[in-house]
Amino acid sequence: MTEKPAMDVKDNILETIGNTPLVRMHRVGGDLACDLLAKVEFFNPGGSVKDRIGLEMIRAAEAEGRLKEGGTIVECTSGNTGMGLALAATVLGYKAIFTMPDKMSLEKINVLKAVGAEVIVTPTAVPADSPESYYKVAERIVEDTPGAVHTNQYHNQSNPLAHYKSTGPEIWRQTAGRITHFVATLGTGGTISGAGRYLKEQNPDIKVIGVDPEGSILREYFYTKRMTEARPYKVEGIGEDIIPTSTHFQYVDDVVQVDDKESFLMARRVSREEGMLVGGSCGSAVAGALKALKDTGPDDVAVVVLPDTGERYLSKLYNDEWMRENGFLESHTVTVGKVMRDKSPSLPALVSVLPAQTVRNAISLIRIHDISFIPVIEDDKIVGSVVENAIMRAVFEDATVLDQRVDEVMEEPIASLSPTDTVKDAIRRMGREHPAVIVIEGGKPVGILTRTDVIGFISQ
Repeated sequence: MTEKPAMDVKDNILETIGNTPLVRMHRVGGDLACDLLAKVEFFNPGGSVKDRIGLEMIRAAEAEGRLKEGGTIVECTSGNTGMGLALAATVLGYKAIFTMPDKMSLEKINVLKAVGAEVIVTPTAVPADSPESYYKVAERIVEDTPGAVHTNQYHNQSNPLAHYKSTGPEIWRQTAGRITHFVATLGTGGTISGAGRYLKEQNPDIKVIGVDPEGSILREYFYTKRMTEARPYKVEGIGEDIIPTSTHFQYVDDVVQVDDKESFLMARRVSREEGMLVGGSCGSAVAGALKALKDTGPDDVAVVVLPDTGERYLSKLYNDEWMRENGFLESHTVTVGKVMRDKSPSLPALVSVLPAQTVRNAISLIRIHDISFIPVIEDDKIVGSVVENAIMRAVFEDATVLDQRVDEVMEEPIASLSPTDTVKDAIRRMGREHPAVIVIEGGKPVGILTRTDVIGFISQ
């Protein structure tokens, strides 16, 4: 009997964790002398580097006898560790409860709920030791829940161990031992501590560089060993207001700092220039790498860890309105005056009629200039308007209307705006019957902005 060929099938989704690719960053890293390679962690099944530690922490809790059948996993998380734990909990048959600060994206909360986890949102702007902080709420849930285990990524040595066992060896193998610089963001410190330790064991000359967001206390502590007070910042998943024991600074050579704006703009740049849709902390990592790697040479090989996918930040850093509201994008408000200046010079800025002119004169102007309405102006004051559709209906019903005065048949004046008003304001004022606004400057009507003008401007 012929033996059936073996199938290449994973037994469960957890077996797909790790072995993520290294991708060369041609454009973003183009000004560096070194080879800049991205360790793309959104290839993990849960979309982030934290899948690696989720499974490792659960296996350790099982081996220690703390986590038993039917137990509950509790963690304080910015979302990604929660996802890694939730995937493992689903496959292995555990319940999962996560506490998250309220600055985290709605996408992160919803994706955790989608895989069956319970999510409790806590205030961001409270001290770490506050009863309301996500650290303390998680501890309280463990105390109140029979069979619950707090995996506690900030103080769990299985966190850096996961990266010592997987991330570090993968990078060493993928670069054929040629890596000279390793860059990773600081949060719990697991990635940089575990992978950094492994890489330095292979070659002590490898430079391990951390990236910390402004507002976090980790960079200051690295250099001074002094505790400072954290300040709020927007980037998610990195930085701390405590010193995690899962961070082993002895494997770190330098820490650079980046701000929110640098992080978010760089993430968008990576997405648009390299084709990798990444999260805000990835932007932090790359922005920090570009700062730290300025003095590298052509023989250097730098690896930067991109922690997660940008799909969980579509409502934030990939939302132009959110970016502008938070001061990370310049406001590119288009004004009425800007569109008026860009109108075709072949059209007069303002075509109008006097109240005493005849309807026949108004219709003639409408035909000559191919417009849908004409304002009625006297002594620089808008007193009414002649609308093509309405006036033609009136003429067909009674031809004598052609010789009537305009002020006998005119309608109410249409809306008026100044050149400094926004096009959004103009569009709001435009109605179905009056798809235009009069532009007033210095108390005088100077032009007409139509819906067609706006469409023409947008098309350019």
